[in-house]
Amino acid sequence: MKFLMGIIDNDTTRAFLGPILDYLDDDSVTEILINAHDSIYIEREGKLSKTDSQFEDFDALFAAIRNIAQFVGRRINEEDPILDARLPDGSRIHIVIPPCAKDGIYMAIRKFGSKPIQVKDLIAKGALSVEMARFLHIAIQLKKNLIVSGATSSGKTTLLNAVSGFIPPDQRIVVIEDASELQLQQPHMLRMEVLKNDRVHIEIRDLVKSSLRLRPDRIVIGEVRGPEALDLLQAMTTGHAGSMSTLHANNPKQALSRLETLIMMNKLEIPLLAIRSQIASAIQIVLQANRLRDGSRRITHISELVGLDESGNYILNDLFVLEILRLREDGKFDTVFKPTGIRPSFVEEAARSGIKMPDSLFDPEATSTHTNRKSVVKKFKE
Repeated sequence: MKFLMGIIDNDTTRAFLGPILDYLDDDSVTEILINAHDSIYIEREGKLSKTDSQFEDFDALFAAIRNIAQFVGRRINEEDPILDARLPDGSRIHIVIPPCAKDGIYMAIRKFGSKPIQVKDLIAKGALSVEMARFLHIAIQLKKNLIVSGATSSGKTTLLNAVSGFIPPDQRIVVIEDASELQLQQPHMLRMEVLKNDRVHIEIRDLVKSSLRLRPDRIVIGEVRGPEALDLLQAMTTGHAGSMSTLHANNPKQALSRLETLIMMNKLEIPLLAIRSQIASAIQIVLQANRLRDGSRRITHISELVGLDESGNYILNDLFVLEILRLREDGKFDTVFKPTGIRPSFVEEAARSGIKMPDSLFDPEATSTHTNRKSVVKKFKE
């Protein structure tokens, strides 16, 4: 309830939001999904479950929504039935009401912890291996451009936030988001957010163009979902190496295809081969996040884009992959992260920069399971 305390006083908060207060306070609950006044779901550890909680009626739920909208300085009514906003603690809220919502009021609250998740936390949760983390650290130190790809609720933002911790603290970073969610800890950081109201619309691509005049060392975009993809790629190839973003895709190859589609939204007469050449020169690493059927979130691929072949197709090498070994009796998967044995193309570049990239990182026999996570985290710290 911490982020809602500023909306209204405590007694009124309990009157309006009583049915979901316990879930707002519960750190183990990551999302609250309201499908109607009497249909409330929550997500814990990647699994959805229906609760017994409910609002008294439609009007009670609508009263709570109007209070939230008023607090964030937005309006929601039949003429403007969709509200997308960020709450004071960074949590994201999305609301749809009739006539767009046919069965009542729909609301989703995605909670974000006050303490940013670091790579060591992801290792402890089994989201990636020590070898993968060390490779990503090297790639980011070498200013390789990185895309985090994944489906909805696969952990893209959390992953981007964690690996961004590898960016050196002396670099100037511009962070651009539709709604601020990233929690980068570097001291020299400028945050920019999309602005949409009755009078003005400032889109992500407008902010990308503006950021180029702010002399960033790196640009971090929360998510590319439109024609701003072209602006990002141009920034990556014109002096802003080491930039990163997320996008929606189910695998690394699909991520590259989606970038093509987003660039084409600019309605410029650019040949497909030219678009692919731009992507191949701009992107080096694709980091694929997925939520498995057991609810766990894992990095399933770390792939390197090394260029185009003679036919104009992408040369995309998987460096690390996730393998599912078995389904346990408790419904969880036993998994293993495996290097494929392919070494990245920038091994010699790392050596020239004085960065060690041992062959053991890419040894297929050196796999990391999730059976002893404490020792794995200790290994990473060492």
